[in-house]
Amino acid sequence: MSINLSKGQSVNLAKNDGGALSRVRMGLGWDTKVVTKKGLFGGSKQVQRAIDLDASAIVIGGGRVLDTVYFGKLRSGDGAIQHTGDNLTGEGEGDDESIVVDLPQVHGSVEHIVFVVNSYSGENFTEVDNAFVRVVDSMAGDTELARFQLTGSGSHTALVMAKVSRTGAGWQFTAIGTPGNGRTARDLEPLAMSAV
Repeated sequence: MSINLSKGQSVNLAKNDGGALSRVRMGLGWDTKVVTKKGLFGGSKQVQRAIDLDASAIVIGGGRVLDTVYFGKLRSGDGAIQHTGDNLTGEGEGDDESIVVDLPQVHGSVEHIVFVVNSYSGENFTEVDNAFVRVVDSMAGDTELARFQLTGSGSHTALVMAKVSRTGAGWQFTAIGTPGNGRTARDLEPLAMSAV
């Protein structure tokens, strides 16, 4: 059963039977914006405007950034976090970009994995439709555990979406939803650090 999260809400990442999750996938989805263009003779037509959003994972431990997984570095140093590839337009249904985390393989020095999204092409989020982030249990047929609907309003170009944090009992997912500005994951490292 999926939980719809609001900004700042947390959920423990445990299976319904009480066991710990072993493999989760964060999915980011969005749609291109349909805009009306005026023609030379007073007519107009609707066109889709491709927007290049990027999902990234910023790995934090000991008060510093240990690693970043994004379209230019598809796997973490410990091999536990993998980006499935870059989507340049948002075209298609469902998740447009995904980051898979093999939780038991995450290095012990990692305290938080912060998931961020940025508009690489520079558009702001007023131009993004139907954006969402979700976490699914990859070992149980992609059963959706939690979803955070991202608002499409705001003049920001980036967002700290969510984080997965190590706790004494396992891992916890927290929806964050903090807006920011930046075109790359590196631009968002300070904002990610302030979210932990």
